[in-house]
Amino acid sequence: MTDFGPLTLERRDEVALITLTAGDNRFNPTSLAAWNAALDEVETDESVAALVTTGTDKFYSNGLDLDWMGSLPESERAASGQMITDTIRLLGRLLGFPMFTVAAINGHAFAGGAMLTLAHDVRVMRTDRGFWCLPEVDLGMPFAPGMAAIVQARLTPQVAHEAVITGRRFAADEALAKAIVDAVAPETEVVRDAIALAVTQAARGRSSVGQLKRDFYDPALAIMAEGALPS
Repeated sequence: MTDFGPLTLERRDEVALITLTAGDNRFNPTSLAAWNAALDEVETDESVAALVTTGTDKFYSNGLDLDWMGSLPESERAASGQMITDTIRLLGRLLGFPMFTVAAINGHAFAGGAMLTLAHDVRVMRTDRGFWCLPEVDLGMPFAPGMAAIVQARLTPQVAHEAVITGRRFAADEALAKAIVDAVAPETEVVRDAIALAVTQAARGRSSVGQLKRDFYDPALAIMAEGALPS
């Protein structure tokens, strides 16, 4: 196991498992650096055939680190915008990642954390605890173009509209019914089932998988690569 601080990376045979270990697992410069370092290691290891990510306890990820953003002095507020840009680019990297990816949603996935789940190919959600939610409407926060792009690319228009405009909190059974997630499982089986799903696709060639994702999601990936904030 490799400890990157806010997350760990380990192997389950041919599957790489990233476990988020920083409480509610928000995005900030430290966690983003850890994410990219772990993905670099996974991507350069040719013996890895699929990727699973999960959190710990009751959180998968609660999105942007608003406390870190609010702590910045006025002279450093540009760093906040850069962090959002870097988060969007991380989501784009995962959306186009050159192997099969599964999010094992062990708990709450809110805002950018919900978008993080959408960047994976498949999602398995814990049945007994946790909500999937895009709460920006309640926070009075706009979507950056790259954030809108991934939601529109991965959800049906009706579900995307409901999730964004109402800020509804989807429990596992509701998320499954809306095709936000692909499967549900008890807490003790979420990671196991996610790894089992990853294994079923592990034989696919990296180059083919990566190219197909880039082709299929090209419009969204182009927007996400810019990472631009709304004007």
